[in-house]
Amino acid sequence: MFNLFPKLTNKQSSTNNAGPMGKNNMADFLAAGSVSVKDLIAPSYVEVDFNSLKIDDRYYRTLYVVGYPRYVSPNWLYSLITFDHPLYISMYIYPTESKNVLDDMKRKIAEMEATIEGDIKAGKVVDPTVQVALDDALSLQAELAKGSERFFQFGLYVTIPADSLEELNRITKEIDSVLSSLLITSRQATLEMEEGFKSTLPIFYDKLGVWRNMDSTSLATTFPFATASLTRNEGILYGLNQHDGSLIIFDRFTLENANAVILGKSGGGKSFMVKLEALRLL
Repeated sequence: MFNLFPKLTNKQSSTNNAGPMGKNNMADFLAAGSVSVKDLIAPSYVEVDFNSLKIDDRYYRTLYVVGYPRYVSPNWLYSLITFDHPLYISMYIYPTESKNVLDDMKRKIAEMEATIEGDIKAGKVVDPTVQVALDDALSLQAELAKGSERFFQFGLYVTIPADSLEELNRITKEIDSVLSSLLITSRQATLEMEEGFKSTLPIFYDKLGVWRNMDSTSLATTFPFATASLTRNEGILYGLNQHDGSLIIFDRFTLENANAVILGKSGGGKSFMVKLEALRLL
């Protein structure tokens, strides 16, 4: 039989909390079998497949980017960020030491120059892709040496949620088409769906580790400051966008979190806006 209250010695009984089953230890012992916060928020089950992840009744699939276009312009991820389906998009940015990058770049430049020189001596046509890569490397090397550019490692992951496996496959094809139109090469995180899902959670937990070297100018164009417009097919009219004159039509109660914060100066119409929104929602 298990003795819940072991016999205390005289030394132990002289203090209330000193023994192995004092008040503090007894509270810990009794609380050991209680339900924790993790038990309350944890899903009922998680099913990990080789190309998808199922949590309760929702399916998830993670894509990671392995190839980027040679030239990018501001707002080049607009079609991905504004895709008409909820997406979990994570960007990981790791700064690197310019000295190490310059050393590696110096070696790569020497290899490409040797390749071009060998083709010329052999009477072959110089590979244009090697020549273009050499020109880009020389230009970037000069910018890094002057300090006008910095080098980073960049990872882009996209997790697609869906209510069914058929919807997941359909949305995946649409995302692949969008990325292909941007000259982006993506791959599914096959056999790493659990790691991919964790990598797209807002906890900075990069488990995939698929990165691409990128300079600061190119990296700046990836920040998701895509648009100031907020227009949907259904909702109420909030007003006009001062930047482009478009209508702001939106129904915040269609989102998972319908909270709103209204900021403005005294007498700017905050109370009037709340009352007007309530009337238009009736």
